[in-house]
Amino acid sequence: MKLKMRVLGSCLVAIAISLAGCGTATAPGAVGIERPQLLLVSSEQVNQSAEEAYRQVLAQALKQGALDRNPAQVRQVKAIVGRLILQTAAFRKDAPGWDWETHVLSSSEVNAWCMPGGKIAVYTGLIKRLQPADEELAAVLGHEMGHALREHGRERMSIALAEQLALDTVGAVAKVPRPALDLAPTLLDLTLNLPYSRTQEAEADRVGVELAARAGYDPRAAIALWEKMQKLGGSQPPKFLSTHPSPEDRIKDLRIYAEKLMPSYLAAKKTSGQILLEEGDRPLPR
Repeated sequence: MKLKMRVLGSCLVAIAISLAGCGTATAPGAVGIERPQLLLVSSEQVNQSAEEAYRQVLAQALKQGALDRNPAQVRQVKAIVGRLILQTAAFRKDAPGWDWETHVLSSSEVNAWCMPGGKIAVYTGLIKRLQPADEELAAVLGHEMGHALREHGRERMSIALAEQLALDTVGAVAKVPRPALDLAPTLLDLTLNLPYSRTQEAEADRVGVELAARAGYDPRAAIALWEKMQKLGGSQPPKFLSTHPSPEDRIKDLRIYAEKLMPSYLAAKKTSGQILLEEGDRPLPR
């Protein structure tokens, strides 16, 4: 009976996806991302839920004395994020005006993430254990910002909603009640615990490399970063690495796109003085 319900549920999800149609959240950029996405939940709903979930994380960190404890690390991270934000218009014209917010959380975990709408967290474990140069940290932050720009959180929540709607239909037939989908806890779980798909990870890699290159960070630093992650992992990779595609596949893909974006990087370097002047004239993201 359970197997039949799962099969029927999967079929209904496929039907829901085909009926709902697909869209795309971003412009393709130089990396050429044009994959259609299932986006059943509105951006407003997702961003509101992200704000709620982010506040919960920050409140917990503050209670534990783990919020922005190292001013130098906070300045470093926010300065890099500020430069990357200026380049987000290549994918979304509205993105530079998002309510971006960045914090550093004291934790031994090697991790970083960006929720929908630009809510960013970097864990000190990543900084301490990898000792990343600014260009390597830009690769991490650009990758995580890529998830937000491509609205992967919204896409995953839409899939979760489609699955629940399908199971609700099955449950109604079988007279099995289903709980309502609570978006904030669901989004928090998707962000902190559940891995992105291989396709979503590849997209975030490519968006991140382009953001970094446009901001004047050498896109090849992404390759060095993942090589560090691979060495750090050994036989038991850290959570941040273990939720991603194989390092070999990632590095191969990054080599291709880093080379493709070298002209953007070199062009940004020529005007880096102006880029830094503009950055100094605007407040850093929160």
